[in-house]
Amino acid sequence: MRTIVHLSDLHFGRVDQALLAPLQRTVAALAPDVLVVSGDLTQRARTAEFQAARAFLDTLPGPQIVVPGNHDIPLYNVASRFLTPLRKYTRYVTLDLMPEFVDDEIAVLGINTARSLTIKDGRINRQQIEQIHQRMSAVDPHLTRIVVTHHPFDMPDDYDQKDLVNRAPQAMQAFANCGVDLLLAGHLHVSHAHNTAQRYEISGYAALMVQAGTATSTRARGEHNSFNVLRVAHDRVQVERYSWQQASGDYAPSQTEYFQRSAGVWTEQC
Repeated sequence: MRTIVHLSDLHFGRVDQALLAPLQRTVAALAPDVLVVSGDLTQRARTAEFQAARAFLDTLPGPQIVVPGNHDIPLYNVASRFLTPLRKYTRYVTLDLMPEFVDDEIAVLGINTARSLTIKDGRINRQQIEQIHQRMSAVDPHLTRIVVTHHPFDMPDDYDQKDLVNRAPQAMQAFANCGVDLLLAGHLHVSHAHNTAQRYEISGYAALMVQAGTATSTRARGEHNSFNVLRVAHDRVQVERYSWQQASGDYAPSQTEYFQRSAGVWTEQC
């Protein structure tokens, strides 16, 4: 079994400073095999924000799979937005825009869905879809395959469908072909876990979509700051939400869901 800590939407520049030290302590105590950060490390892609994000990442355990979000591309500096959109991200966070972690139980692949032209929305291109297919097809078939993006491939029906990744149906078909199991994302500042069967009717296939809330931002959208802890076995996944508890001044487990895979389909276990 592997433990994955899934943080998202840190938004340095709009961070609640009181949450940083408790988050660092909690993540360290969880001793994850992999730490995932699914985008929006900054609020406005400013140098000081990236420096603060980098300093915070350095306090957290590794290995780390980090991907950019739409807020990590400059908004108001038009020249930078279109000519060098991820220059600061690659300088302060990582040069690798397709980070990968593979061991003898899991294969985790990060993908950049942030784009200059879409402002807040996300996109995956055909080349990225092909790269995911090639990399995931090449790993041992017994590994649990995990794709990390900022923008989600699926979401509950009561959210704006424009927040879905552009070309999501094409990507999902490729994921089915290479056996991607888990999709980890952020962007909505809302925690959620469900399978993809309702939106994508693909015979014999349904991935598990796991959405993380914002771990540290003051830009909450109806729920407490939170992050996910995934316990991943070959055919089973436990998704545990850790939420900020104002009374104790710490993060603590607030909800746990269990999922199981059977014949390529992930379903929730009651």
